[in-house]
Amino acid sequence: MNLPNKLTLFRVILIPFFVFFMLAPFFEGYGNYIALAIFIIASLTDLLDGKIARKYNLVTNFGKFADPLADKLLVSAAMICLIELNQLASWIVIIIIAREFIISGFRLIASDKGVVIAASYWGKFKTVFQMFMVIALILNFDFVWWNYVELALTYIALILTIVSLIDYMVKNKDVLKDTK
Repeated sequence: MNLPNKLTLFRVILIPFFVFFMLAPFFEGYGNYIALAIFIIASLTDLLDGKIARKYNLVTNFGKFADPLADKLLVSAAMICLIELNQLASWIVIIIIAREFIISGFRLIASDKGVVIAASYWGKFKTVFQMFMVIALILNFDFVWWNYVELALTYIALILTIVSLIDYMVKNKDVLKDTK
């Protein structure tokens, strides 16, 4: 278990704490700030584990599987909490999570054929904008202009989600050939 993999596991361990502070009623007024700090720390571990793994040649099969899964779990948990708090429309979250299931299924089919589908830049941009969207929505400042920031980040994240899905499917359409 190398350092990048430990950071990935740490990110997964942070998720229940994040959810607890986002939704627990006894932290009214400041629980979201604790949750925000946890979310930012977890998001930074995503950046850090990848950099360390590539720099020191510590890329493992576990890391290739667990790192994107940890990202999906973190962002999905955050968005589901935001639905519960009436800060994000469920249809947006359904589209974003559906994309993750589709890509995960696509990667499973590819791995059965010995093909590894690497993360694309579109997928990385999508993740970054989803994380910024979550941060903005958790902050939830009561300024009119902030509502526009939240709305812009939400729709940019949604558009990048769809674009990255199309990009994955077009670039890897051969994976689906001869699937039985």
